[in-house]
Amino acid sequence: MSAAGLVRRAVAFELGTWRSLGRWVARRPDVPAGAEAFGYVSAAAPVLWTFVVLSAVEIPLVDWLLPWPAARVALLVVGVYGLLWMLGMLGGMHVHPHTVDDEGLRVRNSFAVDVRVPWEAITAVRVRRRSVEGSRTVVVAEEGGRRAVSVAVVASTQVDVELRTPLVLPLARTGGRPVDELRLAADDPAALVRRLRAGIAGHAAATPDADAR
Repeated sequence: MSAAGLVRRAVAFELGTWRSLGRWVARRPDVPAGAEAFGYVSAAAPVLWTFVVLSAVEIPLVDWLLPWPAARVALLVVGVYGLLWMLGMLGGMHVHPHTVDDEGLRVRNSFAVDVRVPWEAITAVRVRRRSVEGSRTVVVAEEGGRRAVSVAVVASTQVDVELRTPLVLPLARTGGRPVDELRLAADDPAALVRRLRAGIAGHAAATPDADAR
């Protein structure tokens, strides 16, 4: 990626963090009318809250220890900024949950991942807890000639979504190549799978000739 592209991505990430914090404070989750929300933050919350608490403790401690007024002011600004930024990260996961509606499944991870999968593209879903290698949110794996993309939280996923046919998803790490399976994290994977199975059955009943087309 070019330097300009990296700058644009950094700016977009920064703006997304602050918008998420504002939505979280205002209690305005990004869930469209008629959609059901399914969270995925529980695994990451303890880690993020630990950093938030440590930062909150560090701010007055540093201010008390440093004898130089200018340095205290500078570090106070940096400390408060970092604290609010981490709260924005946590808020992003709260206000951008996965959603399920009449159109299908929407998979998200904060404001950085937003993938829509229509009902006609889903053939099966199941609860399956998996560990994902590395610390990246989006991980693509080749398994026996099939490609699976994981949208992980704390290096794990809990729900497998099998696609009817390989599908190109708007995720940079897929390289524009189609994938056969989407794996995602969920706080209550059983509830999400039940809702998805009901949606698949409802869509099949509403379009009985879908498989024939």
